[in-house]
Amino acid sequence: MDVGMLKDWFARMYPVGAAKRGVTRLGYSDEEDEMHALLRSFAEELGLIATEDSFGNTFISFPGAKAGGRVLIGSHLDSVPEGGRYDGVAGVLAGLLTMAEFGAEKRSIPLETVAFRCEESSAFGLATVGSALFVGMIDPETLHIAKNADGKSLYDAMKEKGYTPDNVSAPSDILAYLELHIEQGRVLEAAGKKLGIVSAIAAPVRFRVFFEGRQDHSGATPMGMRKDSLCAAGEALLAVERCGEAESEFATVATVGIIRNEPNALNVIPGCTSLGVDVRGIDAESVRRAVDAIRKEVAEIGRRRGVRFRFEEISSSMPVMMDPSIVHGLCSSAERLGADFMTMPSGAGHDAMKIAPYAPSGMVFIPCRDGVSHSPEEHAEIDDVFLGARLLHEFLSTNWKENDRCFSFPTAM
Repeated sequence: MDVGMLKDWFARMYPVGAAKRGVTRLGYSDEEDEMHALLRSFAEELGLIATEDSFGNTFISFPGAKAGGRVLIGSHLDSVPEGGRYDGVAGVLAGLLTMAEFGAEKRSIPLETVAFRCEESSAFGLATVGSALFVGMIDPETLHIAKNADGKSLYDAMKEKGYTPDNVSAPSDILAYLELHIEQGRVLEAAGKKLGIVSAIAAPVRFRVFFEGRQDHSGATPMGMRKDSLCAAGEALLAVERCGEAESEFATVATVGIIRNEPNALNVIPGCTSLGVDVRGIDAESVRRAVDAIRKEVAEIGRRRGVRFRFEEISSSMPVMMDPSIVHGLCSSAERLGADFMTMPSGAGHDAMKIAPYAPSGMVFIPCRDGVSHSPEEHAEIDDVFLGARLLHEFLSTNWKENDRCFSFPTAM
């Protein structure tokens, strides 16, 4: 494998969407288009074939590839506003580098690299769009409802670029899906490991908690007569933390990420306060227990303080397990490479979440400096991306049966 080629690809992509801070490459924007165009040019330089589907996802394949089963390696090329240059991009380029190595070895292998569109939710409030469309998980009505800051629907944005999002159906020829990604956390770095083999991807349950008290003058209302919605929300905020900690042994986490307070004036006792709560984990029962505990504590706080409360669910999804055979095979390949690795869950969502219900899927994490992601300070070492690509190559080389012209993935121990 040629690490120099990988460095060159990154360098050519760095300027796309560059701003004063980081890069901005929103889903279905001109900047995302440019990233996909660059990927296609890299593929053509390698003598590979670049195509796109009716949703704008880019696929790189070997010339003369025959119809039938295929293995995909991929991720995404879009970013959050003022985001980093490695999130998603590392996985796509690792796939392309893996294909380049198989090409240099003159091995005919049904492998493709895919760059999915609009993985981040920043543009239209909807995440993993390209991969969800690829497997038929989004209907056109959802595309009409999802809108950007300018009020343009995702459906219209896609149509304007010449895509046809009306007919979606799940592919039936995917043998496996592999994705390399920066960890977006500090676990690998803290453990001194170079690779993380992902066992499962956490899924969030998101909801809002509303407290309605009584808005009064801050100076004229005695402490014993108050029904302060913000104080009730403050207790609930700490309750969310406690409930998350109680389930932490199961890798469940609970976060209050949004506080809205009305009227938010210095001399007014707040009358209405809401919290945006995110509970996620890889153990569905643990997540359920945490959510139930939060609801119970909120009810107790509301009754004790004499303020009304209500819940509003935003979204709820189930954790996604990576294929045990692929997890086992990736671990074995990492051992053969002599790489420091660990198995671990993913707390963040990825395109692999959408593919896993339709095809055996696996993920590989590499460290990112200080765990920083979705930020101009995001940084990953190119050598770590290179190591991840070597792992993918080793795994696929081991499990490609040349005589049978098929993959045979190991049985999990």
